[in-house]
Amino acid sequence: MSYWLVKSEPSAYSWDQLVKDKQTAWTGVRNYAARINLRAMKKGDEVLYYHSNEGVEIVGIAKVIKEAYQDPTIDDDRWVAVDIKAVKKLKNPVPLDILKKDKRFANMDLVRLGRLSVQTVKDDEWKMVMALAGE
Repeated sequence: MSYWLVKSEPSAYSWDQLVKDKQTAWTGVRNYAARINLRAMKKGDEVLYYHSNEGVEIVGIAKVIKEAYQDPTIDDDRWVAVDIKAVKKLKNPVPLDILKKDKRFANMDLVRLGRLSVQTVKDDEWKMVMALAGE
């Protein structure tokens, strides 16, 4: 299993909305590096849900339930989407500033590649985030 992180502004699509919807298609990604990550996601992979711009913290865990397929929001087969479902809200959200201050996260995509909307998360990073979240 692999781990990932997806970003959304709460005003655009919040964690609470995902919980209400139960699942969603992760569409609208138009960055080549993010597209590579979407294509690499496999059913069952776990995903950190990050609120960007507002809140600026990891708030929940989702799971990939459908692997990459053509993004239905654009008529261009180069762009893909995946489906994710909400798994659980973190006991304690993990703010970006905490990760930036902790040298163990210096190489984490979230710290290094701030604008990338779909990111990889290494096994050790996942475990450290879970520890910070009280999970």
